[in-house]
Parts: sequence; C-alpha cells; structure tokens
Amino acid sequence: MKLVLLGAPGSGKGTQGERIARKFGIPQLSSGDMLRAAIRSGSELGKTASEFIDRGALVPDAVTLGLMAERLKQNDCEGGYVLDGFPRTIAQATGLDGILNKSGGKLDAAVNINVSEEEVIRRLGGRRQCSKCSSVYHVTFSPSKRGSLCDKCEGELYQRGDDKDETIKNRLKVYKEQTAPLIDYFKEILIDIDGSGNADEIFGRIVSSLNKNGLE
Repeated sequence: MKLVLLGAPGSGKGTQGERIARKFGIPQLSSGDMLRAAIRSGSELGKTASEFIDRGALVPDAVTLGLMAERLKQNDCEGGYVLDGFPRTIAQATGLDGILNKSGGKLDAAVNINVSEEEVIRRLGGRRQCSKCSSVYHVTFSPSKRGSLCDKCEGELYQRGDDKDETIKNRLKVYKEQTAPLIDYFKEILIDIDGSGNADEIFGRIVSSLNKNGLE
C-alpha cells in the first residue's frame, strides 16, 4: 500500500502516519524528519533547510525530492509506505510521479485530513518536541509526565521555530497557496477524512475509509 497524507500543518499527519505505518507494516516517510535530522547534523543541507523552516517557508523542491528519491530506493519501501509531509507543492507531486514512473509504481490513495484553521493554531501552539529523540508532546493534549523533559529519553523538550504564533500564521498562508492545490491534483485517488476529535477517532475513520476503497 502506497499512501500520501495531505492536510494543513497541525492536522495530525505525523500522528496518523505513524499509526498507519504500524498497522499495515509499512514505513512512514517524513520529509520533515529527514530535514530536521540534516539540521541536527550541521550539514550544509541542514543549514540551508533551517533558513527556510525557521521562518515557515518551504524548503526548495530539488532538495526535498533528492532526499525522497534516495529514501524510496531502500528495501523497506518495496511493500509500500506512507508519505507524511511530502509532496507539499505541485512541483514536488509531479517530481514524485517521475520517480514512481521510473520504478513502475503508483500511489494507491491520498488521504486528506480536514481540520479548521482555529484548531490548527491551537494544536501547533502547544506542541513540544524532544531535542534528542524527536518524540512529540502537547502541553494540553499529551503533556510529558516529566514536565520539560521527554518521558522516553529525558531529553529537553522545546518549541520548534515553526510552531511559534507568527510562523504558524505564515505556514497556513503557505499551505493555502502552495499545498492545498494538491487536493485537486490527487482528486482521482483522494479520500477525505474529518480531522476533528481525538487521534483514535480520526485513525478509525482513516482505516474504515481505506478498507471501503479496497485497501487493507
């Protein structure tokens, strides 16, 4: 099963991508995680990516496509995968089509998680991430039992630069202008999901919809 997750920042793509990957035994491919790993490494690619991410802008398509093309060649992707946070532009989507055409593959579905702008701001403003293992918490919905430290590795929790108020507003603007058009691009394989409620409820809707479309 080859899936792409769509939705505004804070719609829950990362959480649902992880659950989908676990249930169906396929890897979750997050371009955001790949880029943040590059930033932590201090590489030139990471430094370039950081300049864009910290102000809520999109990393250049060529950089993201290069990372993803290499990742899709790895053996664990042969049985399928779920793309989380990629593609984010029409150019990335057409680039992905080119990558898949070369290997004779295609996407099975594009799952679009619908969440209101007000809910997006509420979710992202309270999000905290571990500086060591990248585990994600929320000050309201899923706080760490250790306060400012990660429950898993005791790393320090921090608010990402792209989760601060002004950056959130810019991210939503970028999403509307550059990423939302993907909904129409993938209309032939699109599955719309109500993103309200808790993570379990949303996941239940996703699995039910996938099953109804013959994807199990």
